[in-house]
Amino acid sequence: MISFHNPLHHLHAPAHEFFRGNRVDCFEKPARADYVEQALRQAGYELLAPDTDATGALKKVHSQRYLDFLASAWAQWVALDPANTTTQPFPSVWPVRTLRSDVEPANFIAKLGLYSMDNGTPLARGTWEAAKAGADAAASAAMRIAAGAPAAFCCTRPPGHHAGPDFMGGYCFLNNAAVAAQTLLDQGAQRVVVLDVDYHHGNGTQSIFYQRADVLFISIHGDPLTEYPFYLGQADEQGEGAGLGFNLNLPLPAGSSVAKWFAALEAACTRISQYPPDALVVSLGLDTYVGDPISQFALATEDFSTLGRRLAALGLPTVLVLEGGYAATELGANALQVIHGFEADR
Repeated sequence: MISFHNPLHHLHAPAHEFFRGNRVDCFEKPARADYVEQALRQAGYELLAPDTDATGALKKVHSQRYLDFLASAWAQWVALDPANTTTQPFPSVWPVRTLRSDVEPANFIAKLGLYSMDNGTPLARGTWEAAKAGADAAASAAMRIAAGAPAAFCCTRPPGHHAGPDFMGGYCFLNNAAVAAQTLLDQGAQRVVVLDVDYHHGNGTQSIFYQRADVLFISIHGDPLTEYPFYLGQADEQGEGAGLGFNLNLPLPAGSSVAKWFAALEAACTRISQYPPDALVVSLGLDTYVGDPISQFALATEDFSTLGRRLAALGLPTVLVLEGGYAATELGANALQVIHGFEADR
């Protein structure tokens, strides 16, 4: 399988985050991608650097105002005080409900709150460069599919599926899966499916495509009544306007069995076949693993091979984009199982 990586991902290396009100070491850390890259190389896969500029697709899935903020955020932060080079900024106010979001404040922390859905998505010196290179990697993988490759894998971080049209969240800044889907559409695909198998609902991807019929979004995830991102991911969210009927959420209670998870995957595959699409983008979150420190599903390493085989059985050109997975040392083995399973039936 053609595999791309993000050669700049180490530039995004915040030291800490806030998790349920406590300051903790970051779960989303450079070692995550390092373990996946190591596993791929040891298995004989070549990791390609991005060769496509994702700017065009980014402008279609994110607002220009948001992109401009991300690109300049660190410089704005340091301009306030040179000592900020050693300090991570965090939002402390958010424009919820009746508060206005159409006017960008001059205050930097207020701007950060405007473009954030939580205070657990820490900015660092190289965040923009790393996120942009990750989007380029996703676009590069999609371009290979558009050129006729049967499948491509994108090993990148920071992840992307919580990033919406004009906001960051859940460790995500730019939506890599949405970039891949938009790139496929720009290259001539008429209909694309984004299947999100991360433990957490892909709220950003849903928000980007919620009113569109050219992308069917499906997410299997922990029930948002108890699991992040909490405020999106219910089964009654089916799309709006032209997108009505093209959004399918399959929430499962925390602690659901492997059998229940694969039953949800089968329901997702049935809907995909009914669509049907020209290509498939998979938001490949591996935090469904039984040993993940912040998730509560129970897939074992060998179950990820079964996932790969079922995805391959759809018979679609497929882009696999790495999302979550915070049992870092097992992440490489789990990713490799998906790829091996996918390739076994091709």
